[in-house]
Amino acid sequence: MSDKHMSLEVADGVGLITLNRPDEGNPVVHGMVEELLDKAIVCDEDPAIRAVVLTGKGRMFCVGGGLKDFAEQGDNITRHLKLVTQLFHGAISKFNRMAPPVIAAINGTAAGGGLSLALTTDLAISAESAKFTMAYTNAGLAPDGSSSFYLAKMIGMRRAKEMALLNTVLTAEQALDWGLINRVVPDDELMSSAMAMARKLAQGSLTAYGETKRLMLAGATESLETQMELEGRAISSLAGSPDGREGVGAFIDKRKPEFRD
Repeated sequence: MSDKHMSLEVADGVGLITLNRPDEGNPVVHGMVEELLDKAIVCDEDPAIRAVVLTGKGRMFCVGGGLKDFAEQGDNITRHLKLVTQLFHGAISKFNRMAPPVIAAINGTAAGGGLSLALTTDLAISAESAKFTMAYTNAGLAPDGSSSFYLAKMIGMRRAKEMALLNTVLTAEQALDWGLINRVVPDDELMSSAMAMARKLAQGSLTAYGETKRLMLAGATESLETQMELEGRAISSLAGSPDGREGVGAFIDKRKPEFRD
């Protein structure tokens, strides 16, 4: 598949995905989501990738849906958006369910589907200049990209509805205060901070990361008793795995573990 909308570079155990249509604001369009799903599958399957960083080129992280592209579809818009959202949601599902942790390095405005993409990552670091907004209802549209699942869980229903209905624009500091992101750094330190975090994660246990991500996702919908059963099964299984044995042994021996799975 061609890389017209993004690139994927792999080094030091980290897969770096860079959205690369800066003149258009890195929009969510058909070609972009096709490539995003392809890159997500590669990150899920490539044993050389143990952590993922997702960022954008230029002043924008991702402006969301390409409204010009939508308008050009005419009467075909409904069918077109069903295809676009299917691919977009497939990529987001892969990022959520793969073992490698996914970090958003938010270099600029994250709006609409771009905000959704940032929300779905496991960790998020933002440049000081970045802005965050839902934007959907301003265009007569409703949220997609999992934002209606994640947003209220992160910031509470009142604030989620404020963002969704009033299209409030948050600064990076406000986004940090509201719980949308983990850290804010100076613009010129964004990529070095994100890559340092990713390299650190790449030294960890993929089996432990994968089980932890699955448990966190299940905890959003499961009952207390079901969730505790899942926890019990996961920790018991991991304790007997090579990584579990290595981690416990390293703790006892007071040395750094060497995880391989």
